[in-house]
Amino acid sequence: MSYPYQIKSLKQYQEEYKKSVDAPEDFWATIANHFIWHRKWDQVLDWNFYEPTIEWFKGGKLNITENCLDRWVETQPNATAIIWEPNDPTEPHRTFTYKELHHKVCQFANVLKNNGATRGDRICIYMPMVPELTIAILACARIGAIHSVVFGGFSAQSIADRIQDAQCNIVLTADGGFRGNKSIPLKAVIDEALTTCPSVEKVIVLTRTSLPVSMIKGRDVWWEDEINKVEAQGNPMCKAEIMDAEDMLFILYTSGSTGKPKGVVHTCGGYMVWTNYTFVNVFQYQPGQIHFCTADIGWITGHSYIIYGPLSAGATSLMFEGIPTWPDAGRFWEIVDKHAVDILYTAPTAIRSLMSFGTDPIKEKKLHSLKVLGTVGEPINEEAWHWYDEHIGKRNCPIVDTWWQTETGGVLISNLAGITKAKPSFATLPLPGIQPILVDENGKKIEGNGVSGNLCIQFPWPGMLRTTFGDHERCRTTYFSTYENLYFTGDGCLRDNEGDYRITGRVDDVLNVSGHRIGTAEVENAINMHTGVVESAIVGYPHDIKGQGIYAYVIFNGIHIDENQTRLDICQTVSKIIGAIAKPDKIQFVTGLPKTRSGKIMRRILRKIAEGELNNLGDTSTLLDPLVVEEIKSNKL
Repeated sequence: MSYPYQIKSLKQYQEEYKKSVDAPEDFWATIANHFIWHRKWDQVLDWNFYEPTIEWFKGGKLNITENCLDRWVETQPNATAIIWEPNDPTEPHRTFTYKELHHKVCQFANVLKNNGATRGDRICIYMPMVPELTIAILACARIGAIHSVVFGGFSAQSIADRIQDAQCNIVLTADGGFRGNKSIPLKAVIDEALTTCPSVEKVIVLTRTSLPVSMIKGRDVWWEDEINKVEAQGNPMCKAEIMDAEDMLFILYTSGSTGKPKGVVHTCGGYMVWTNYTFVNVFQYQPGQIHFCTADIGWITGHSYIIYGPLSAGATSLMFEGIPTWPDAGRFWEIVDKHAVDILYTAPTAIRSLMSFGTDPIKEKKLHSLKVLGTVGEPINEEAWHWYDEHIGKRNCPIVDTWWQTETGGVLISNLAGITKAKPSFATLPLPGIQPILVDENGKKIEGNGVSGNLCIQFPWPGMLRTTFGDHERCRTTYFSTYENLYFTGDGCLRDNEGDYRITGRVDDVLNVSGHRIGTAEVENAINMHTGVVESAIVGYPHDIKGQGIYAYVIFNGIHIDENQTRLDICQTVSKIIGAIAKPDKIQFVTGLPKTRSGKIMRRILRKIAEGELNNLGDTSTLLDPLVVEEIKSNKL
């Protein structure tokens, strides 16, 4: 097996990029021809960014699961599709060949049909990181139902909001889930959520923790019982529903500035082509390699780079149920050695957390199998990049620093592992098909190199969002109305003298201090360079003289002399790296930061605390650790 569209040299990258800009429709038609279609498209692309309307492979007919499963059952049935590593290292891991995974997906697709699921239904999935989660997602896609995965840890209210918005009629869940030393009562949370969700008719419950649960007659059924019924029917195979390229594949909710979650919609054809193309090229995947993406499937990274990207490429994808620090901080490295992982794709926040434990957890680990490292979720600071490079990659593994969003479907800007140049804290160059542009506040294009501005994309790519579910106007106003005829990413960006891109943080996280624009990511990067700092977050707050002051929340590993001396030392470090203008006005030491389940720091909450709006923080129940907010509030400076 080979990938004819895999880029093999810098020269080829430059040639492919030029083709993708000069003749995008020809370029993407050539890539898409490598997939299984029931009917080829009438038109490669039809678009405008005003409404917006974006249609790729218009008129094309396919089923994404035939490209993720059936094609590999024919050519490599016994190749490993999924390796599942459980939360508890003493529990056996599980593996699924492509043939076995195909069987399980067809089996569960029939379970869904038996329980009333039809094409176009929205199905909410609230499950732990177990293989059945992947099986459930692919089973939905198999029958043309639209999956909406909610992270197994969100509050009942958060789930209810998402179910109500999508009007889901079926919920897939488990009795509970394991995460570190905790068990999470998933079914009990679903029961609470469903008190306000009359659209839900069926709940299918997997047994994972054997926690006692309430099962409501007529609504709730056990996963295992339903599988047995399908087996008793004698034919577990399920023919794939033929979908239009622009039919909805899934909805994924992301937090909006209004607090009301917005359901980002991705469709079948373009998303498949984009996740496959980016997976094969960014990670330089070779057949037989083991790809370990540490994300949760409740986050877009899990959708794109645990499930759809790897499986559509016939790859081996490793799923992990637990957390990097339990039962100890060597868990990731133990998994890498145990399964001879080739590619490790994780978040800077995880790297910084593991850095704080020092190198002892790594000492007994070999890590010889690793060939490519990747980062995702936020810009990685230089110190964490170098630690990752030295201690995990042994200075022998290219690091791909990938920039993308829930809305983009897959990676937009990144170096290609070992092919194009890596640069610490830079995402570097756009992938073929991506046309970035920097603009000022008025939307005027900023030309040349050695410049900063707001990052927009001026031409569509196959994996981009099509709408926000049930509210297309929200999609338009959020992404397409700020600057005319451009997709606005919401991020600030530096293009350096060599033309490489560095994401400087959300535009609304840019501070104006005494008339100087300072990116929060830049200040955080400087603070994180100070010895003893584990992680930091910067926000602005009203300042009588400067307009905006800089408020720093800092996780510190062992205060030197006393807190005030340490604050002075941190300010000195920032002064040295950026300049005195960027020195924090206030530094509050904290034990943790409010983060979403995907590791994103909720600066909106931190900003309100810094501004003294302690009673107007919004819903904190969806955070990884809501208690950390109370601690920060009580110790506010």
